[in-house]
Amino acid sequence: FVQESAPEREDLKRRLHAAMDAAVAPDELIASSSSGLLPSRIQLDCAHPGRVLIGHPFNPVYLLPLVELLGGEKTDPAVIEVARDFYESLGMRPLKVRKEIEGYISDRLQEAMWREALHMVADGVASTDEIDDAIIYGPGLRLALMGPCLTFHLAGGDVGMKHMLEQFGPALKLPWTKLVAPELTDELIDRMVEGTQAQAGNASVKQLEQLRDDCLIGIMQTLRQHDYASGRVLAQAEAGRYEKQATQAWSEGAAVPAPLQLYNTRVQIGWVDYNNHMTDSCFLLAAGEATDAFFRYVGIDEAYRASGKSVYTVETHMTHAQEGKLGDDLNITTQLLDADEKRFQLYHEIRNGSGALLATVETMLLSVDSAAAKASPMTAPVVAALEAVKASHRALPQPAAAGRQVSMTRSS
Repeated sequence: FVQESAPEREDLKRRLHAAMDAAVAPDELIASSSSGLLPSRIQLDCAHPGRVLIGHPFNPVYLLPLVELLGGEKTDPAVIEVARDFYESLGMRPLKVRKEIEGYISDRLQEAMWREALHMVADGVASTDEIDDAIIYGPGLRLALMGPCLTFHLAGGDVGMKHMLEQFGPALKLPWTKLVAPELTDELIDRMVEGTQAQAGNASVKQLEQLRDDCLIGIMQTLRQHDYASGRVLAQAEAGRYEKQATQAWSEGAAVPAPLQLYNTRVQIGWVDYNNHMTDSCFLLAAGEATDAFFRYVGIDEAYRASGKSVYTVETHMTHAQEGKLGDDLNITTQLLDADEKRFQLYHEIRNGSGALLATVETMLLSVDSAAAKASPMTAPVVAALEAVKASHRALPQPAAAGRQVSMTRSS
């Protein structure tokens, strides 16, 4: 299998393919990485044109799986299938282009958006960064999951593509683009409806929406790790919550609420499973946020960690009482069960907006010297804050679930 990746010039590719055609056995495939030239032109000077095809990958080729496959007038159809198997063996996603056309599929779509972007920049409508923001913070996230057709199928609600075209079809006549839109004929509508229904398969719009939302959250959480694009929005929102929590800090002589209520949130999209119930990991996530709010209350903040000290979780125990559902308010109260200079034990109760107990989370935390990687006493101000909370919370009853362990009672 020969993969040609020369510059995008037809005369050069024709000469190269003629030379390669003469140099390799007649049954060996030759694929061009052209991003828009016609394979019928590239294979013109080959003695064995039946094994010549387009194999167009996308940069960076070591990450993006797509490769477009396209044969010319003299390409043997069986060659396309052999190439498909070969690219799949490399972990790629071959896409067969049905008809020979310049630019193939993906680049034609990219080119349409690129031309419109150039129009807007030239006309002073938008700057390049505004154009990029308009994609990466909005439709670009959706397009990474479902593409334009299935995305607009969801835009039609339960009826799908047919309703979407009926509702938004007239907008195709509006001067929203420099490109001329095709006539929205009955045949085109039928093709769009039939195609998106086949894509959706047996999945309902609600199921597809859930899949889309789960994938979007996954992408944004991944981007958050790199503090980039939509992930940066998540990071900034989290920083804002922490900044607000930082204002709830213990001060010497101040009364300490018993229990503390330092963190509230809501069951978000992506926090529920296929039963529409909040997952175990997200209960722990919410409790972890409440623990972090407690850290800040007693003075364990960014400055504290920068000083070389931190707090590590050494044990956590969670019990469940009721399900949390999408959109439920979550109100979390925190009780300090015990503390000394190196350890403290927290107990969180997670309730919904009606006050019903959903879950409890008990956690033991250990003070450490980050550089030495070993247990170390907390600073005097933090110990003083913990003692104040401990004194206030001493009057609270011991929670029934505190100190429990997982076990099975076996009958004799």
